[in-house]
Amino acid sequence: MPRSALLSPLAPAAAVAALAAAVAASPALAQDPASCGAVRFSDPGWTDITATNGVATAVLQGLGYTPQISTLSVPVGYEALKNADTDVFLGNWMPAQQKFRDDLDASGKVEELVQNLEGAKFTLAVTDAATGLAVADFAGLDAHRDAFQGKIYGIEPGAPANQIIQKMIEADKFGLGDWELVESSEQGMLAQVQRNDAAGTPSVFLAWAPHPMNVTLKITYLAGGDAEFGPDFGGATVHTVARKEWVAACPNVAKLFRQMTFTVDQENVLMGKILDDGVDAVEAARGWIAQNPDAVAKWLDGVTTLDGKPGAEAVMASVK
Repeated sequence: MPRSALLSPLAPAAAVAALAAAVAASPALAQDPASCGAVRFSDPGWTDITATNGVATAVLQGLGYTPQISTLSVPVGYEALKNADTDVFLGNWMPAQQKFRDDLDASGKVEELVQNLEGAKFTLAVTDAATGLAVADFAGLDAHRDAFQGKIYGIEPGAPANQIIQKMIEADKFGLGDWELVESSEQGMLAQVQRNDAAGTPSVFLAWAPHPMNVTLKITYLAGGDAEFGPDFGGATVHTVARKEWVAACPNVAKLFRQMTFTVDQENVLMGKILDDGVDAVEAARGWIAQNPDAVAKWLDGVTTLDGKPGAEAVMASVK
């Protein structure tokens, strides 16, 4: 029977009451139980993931959830996900993290929710200080070992990209057998590269996009590392992965993460706010959300607050 018939003056009072109750309850169909209120995810210390975690945090807080972020290296973060110590991770870079992804898939405990970014890249690069050396690919590095001080600057210990570099060194790939991998952190690595630049010393280091380093530094991404980092200068996609049990138990917040995607330009802006302007990641995210309601509306299509109210309205109200 069509709804209009049920609402006619002749409709039985009980039917009208039942319909009214159903309509009133319909926005809460995807409502999560209170046990889903805390959402746990990890940050490996990369500014791009700090930025996207900041966005997720701002949105979750607007929806009445309580985000809990742990700073964990990539290997530890994936173990935490498998062991139910975290719920979701927004930083599955592929193909650089293929080994970890294979392990996750084999465990049967984790599933991919969405590819949250395309157009990323991740490989070795040199700075403008190396321009006179005319180094354009991996194979050209060793001829200028002394100029580079025999060092390749990486990120935090245990990172998959560092492991790739170390394997190249151990295998003497491209003649790099007598080079040294300098492990640090994203911020530490970039600080060292900037010091080298100021001194006129060329650097070879891990570089990637999205990242404001592409604006603040003159970077040449090196060709020839397809076997190590993938084609197209380590062309990459980033994926959101989550625990299957959590997805099943918390469909509303899982729906949010299925729909939350980003662009390189968006992340460059957010990361610049964090790194260059010293703005807190969540505050940077709130500012971006306030200025981009259409994008946020897509993320929140069909998503409610924790207590079953319209999600988009609540989030936009929270950032005013």
